[in-house]
Amino acid sequence: MQADEEGDRKELYNYQQKDIDAIFEKFEGKPNNYHLLYQLPTGGGKTVIFSEIARRYTEKYKRKVLVLTHRIELSKQTSQMLNGFGVKNTIIDSAVKELPYDNEFFCYVAMVETLNNRLKDKKFHMDDVGLVIVDEAHYNSFRKLFTYFKDSVFLGVTATPLSSNIELPMYETYDELIMGEPIKALIDRGYLAKAQMFGYDVELTSLKLGINGDYTVASSDELYSRGIMQDLLLQSYITRSQGKKTLIFNNGINTSLYVYETFRAAGLPIKHLDNRTPDMERKKILAWFKKTPDAILTSVSILTTGFDEPTVETIILNRATRSLTLYFQMIGRGSRSLPEKDTFTVIDLGNNAQRFGLWSDPIDWQYIFKNPELFLDNIRTDAEIESYHVYLMPDELREKFGKSMEVTFDVEQEFKIAADNREKPKHVIDKSIRQHAFMCIENAETIIEARKLARELEPDIDYRVKQYAKLLSKTTKNYREWLVEDYKNRLGILIGRIFHRYKDAETEEEILELKRLN
Repeated sequence: MQADEEGDRKELYNYQQKDIDAIFEKFEGKPNNYHLLYQLPTGGGKTVIFSEIARRYTEKYKRKVLVLTHRIELSKQTSQMLNGFGVKNTIIDSAVKELPYDNEFFCYVAMVETLNNRLKDKKFHMDDVGLVIVDEAHYNSFRKLFTYFKDSVFLGVTATPLSSNIELPMYETYDELIMGEPIKALIDRGYLAKAQMFGYDVELTSLKLGINGDYTVASSDELYSRGIMQDLLLQSYITRSQGKKTLIFNNGINTSLYVYETFRAAGLPIKHLDNRTPDMERKKILAWFKKTPDAILTSVSILTTGFDEPTVETIILNRATRSLTLYFQMIGRGSRSLPEKDTFTVIDLGNNAQRFGLWSDPIDWQYIFKNPELFLDNIRTDAEIESYHVYLMPDELREKFGKSMEVTFDVEQEFKIAADNREKPKHVIDKSIRQHAFMCIENAETIIEARKLARELEPDIDYRVKQYAKLLSKTTKNYREWLVEDYKNRLGILIGRIFHRYKDAETEEEILELKRLN
């Protein structure tokens, strides 16, 4: 299919020109079948760069270029960009059954499966291809084509030189890695917007890892569909992003649909998108998102590549991931800079920044390229991350306990005091329950109100029990879950037992005595 839409010719920035020159220097004197990997952050203009490389290569070496992509949207975008650089090209899609050897094109743009089928059927002959450019090279679907181009030079392009399949490390496919400008340098020069990142400590112990090394959709749906997580998402949006164009990334369709209903019930402008959304409806939704200043779009990872909407102001990671590539892809959707946009907001509800570092932190890509197994083995575990979490009562909840002077409880210190006094560890939990009970009673007019306040203390209860269990050491997950449920039950019972006695107390001394007795 001839690409008939003309792309706009892009001005090359200095860093892009420098990288192109460096890539051609690497090609010089190299044998056929030399494989070079080029890393550039999302938003750095990799399509612009490899389009200019295609133009220069065909002009210099008089051989053709093949660009491999993994999605039809990327093929179309690439073809338009090549047109803008004056590179006559064609998209090889399912409609193209044969390709004459003496065709007029300098460059082919193809999806992997389509081209693989044509080459297997011996419908195409591509002996004239001297350079194969692999877009999103960290995907492994491209490798099956490499044997057809043993006399070609390869250039893989990716923002994250870490294979999507640990069994097929990139150092086995590519001879060396060349790196472009890091994210911070692109921010400092105004090419990328700066991320203002806000994290919330989230308990991820219920998540399960799948065979691909990332969290399963089922366990993510179960966690992120809970009311407490939906409330956290909505409140974080209202606090940090209300009125801004927002992309929400989820791990499961069920979660995204819950998000859609939660935000719609709050009267907010939101639409949902997943890989089952019909093509026409998807186009309508994306058009609405583009033209609506305060639009919210909740989706399931399908907008991580091949989607470019520079006006996005907020990215919400409503999921956890152990994929460094996905982490950078999601945040990168908001990183485009505009004359009126030099910052964007990232709300992290999956401890992702604690796992990988901030988006703009320096990364040793050479180390990751050469030692992917070591890198993956050393990603921080959830248990390690959560061991550093400290619960801080949100301001809006603290206001509900405004009559209580103290709402914190140092479990570790109390554990030490109990040990020094030769008391059983259980005494620490008893003391914590008493404090929570009096907090609820002090700030309520009725027992019903007090017990309602107790339910709002669940995150604090979970945190205290986790600290307590850690000090006990060698506790099972079932035991910790039982401790939490037992704590809540005993808290409700204690509130009922002492509520009226507290309210009937006439002096401060009586209240202090009551606290000591209970």
